[in-house]
Amino acid sequence: MIKVLMHGCNGKMGRMITGLVKEDEKLEIAAGVDAYTGTANDYPVFESISACDVDVDVAIDFSNAGAVDALLDYCVEKQVPVVLCTTGLSEEQLRKVEEVSKKVAVLKSANMSVGINLLLKLLKDAAKVLGPAGYDIELVERHHNQKLDAPSGTALALADSMNEALNGEYTYVYDRSQVRRKRDAKEMGISAVRGGTIVGDHEVIFAGPDEVIEFRHTAYSRSVFGKGAVEAAKFLAGQPAGMYDMSDVIQF
Repeated sequence: MIKVLMHGCNGKMGRMITGLVKEDEKLEIAAGVDAYTGTANDYPVFESISACDVDVDVAIDFSNAGAVDALLDYCVEKQVPVVLCTTGLSEEQLRKVEEVSKKVAVLKSANMSVGINLLLKLLKDAAKVLGPAGYDIELVERHHNQKLDAPSGTALALADSMNEALNGEYTYVYDRSQVRRKRDAKEMGISAVRGGTIVGDHEVIFAGPDEVIEFRHTAYSRSVFGKGAVEAAKFLAGQPAGMYDMSDVIQF
């Protein structure tokens, strides 16, 4: 049985994953960490990661950017692999994640769903063909009105996958209201919509001469992210130090 530390256990995703793990014969949540301890849990919950004294095999993180540094320090100290799902990390934090991955296994993904990770692969292939053919590339992402970061980590991951395929020649444009000029051929527009209870919707548009090609992924439930995180935890437990992503978990 793989023992899991659920970091951010009383948030929406933490509670979702708690329910999924209950139905999984290979995992159990041995401890949780959350500043809010008012929820009844079937496992001990600590207000801070430094207070956790339960031995675990892997950590799943769905918390917030402000809590990630302490978690990374804990994982290095205890040699606990971590599935890092929190988005909106600063450049300094991303550098720290890279350093930590040299000492312990880290799986970082902007989005844990199988569909999004397949889309990342498909967009690379599409960009290689359509970019050089003069198609303009635009991304529109939609999320609920409680989401803190914009654009979403998934939108940036989608943009990065295409830009990597295009040799990093494109620049990202988030706002065109301040400059009056024609669209540059080497720009990638990224727009963020926030409203209601939208779980997650990402649309990529390739607009060319006389035709438009669109790729779209819509998440109707947070369970798609939770299921991916659970599978990632199974994969990561026992892995050597290194940086991993969902492509290592899912073999397309």
